[in-house]
Amino acid sequence: MTKYYEGILIGKGLKFAIVVSRFNELITTKLLEGAKDALLRHGVAESDVDIVWTPGCLEIPLISKKLALSNKYDGIVCLGAVIRGGTPHSEYVASEVNRGIGKVSLDTGLPLIQGIITADTLEQAIQRAGAKEGNKGFAAAVSAIEMANLLKAIQ
Repeated sequence: MTKYYEGILIGKGLKFAIVVSRFNELITTKLLEGAKDALLRHGVAESDVDIVWTPGCLEIPLISKKLALSNKYDGIVCLGAVIRGGTPHSEYVASEVNRGIGKVSLDTGLPLIQGIITADTLEQAIQRAGAKEGNKGFAAAVSAIEMANLLKAIQ
């Protein structure tokens, strides 16, 4: 008989780190609020949530790897905002951050959930941080709970 596995959205007993970029703090504080709200609403105890601030998005993969290797967490939520400017710099930053987050997750076997907003304008980033288009931090935290439980289910 075929077995099906699915992560459940119950956070009780799980421990998470949220790594959040200070750069574009107007946006990232809203993402952080959304992520914390999602974790707490799904039963994660406030004492089981650690928040680590980085100077910018490029530092997120390194800090996330250090946290993942500590074996203290069931998942890590990575939050940041990369807004396009007049040069292609934002594309390089977004690409490297995404690649780094994915690599750390695969290398450590820990779910690192990408909640990095990439936007063409500040207004667009504000919309994606909770104004109109939902809060990407909230969505990332929900995915982290689901993935943490899915990994436990298949072990």
